[in-house]
Amino acid sequence: MKVILKQDMDELGLEGKIVDVAKGYARNYLIPKGLALEATTQNIKLMEMQKKKIELNRIKAKEVAMKIKDEMKDVVITIAQKVGEEEKLYGSVTSMDIAGQMEAKGIGIDRRKIILDKPIKSLGEFDVPIKLHPEVTGTVKVVVVPEE
Repeated sequence: MKVILKQDMDELGLEGKIVDVAKGYARNYLIPKGLALEATTQNIKLMEMQKKKIELNRIKAKEVAMKIKDEMKDVVITIAQKVGEEEKLYGSVTSMDIAGQMEAKGIGIDRRKIILDKPIKSLGEFDVPIKLHPEVTGTVKVVVVPEE
C-alpha cells in the first residue's frame, strides 16, 4: 500500500515521500497515529502544494542540528558509578543517564537520539554518537569514573 509520510521516520524516509508499506502497517499504525496519509490523488496534490513549506522546515531543522552539534563539540560528561572488582560497574551507564547529564549542562537531547549499541559497563572515556538530524550526527565525550 502506498502512503505519504507526514513526518521524518528513520526506517521509512523523509516527510512528503511516498513509500510502499504493508497494508496492515499502514492501516493499523501509520495512519491512525497521524504519521502518514493514504496516497490518493487528492492527498498527493495536497502534499505537492506543501513541498516548499516542508523544504524550509527541513533546512531550518538541519541548521538547528548543526548549531547543537557545535555546542556539543566541547562538552565532556562525567558520570560517577559504583565499581566492583576489576573496575567493572555494578550497574551500567545508559542513554537515559547521558541525556540527564546533558540536560544538566543545558543541552536538551531526547534519549532516543543517543546511539549506544550496548550500555557502558566499564570505567573510561567513550565517544557517544548522537543523531541530531537524519543528515547530522554529533558526538559527546562520556567519562565514567568510580564513585567516591
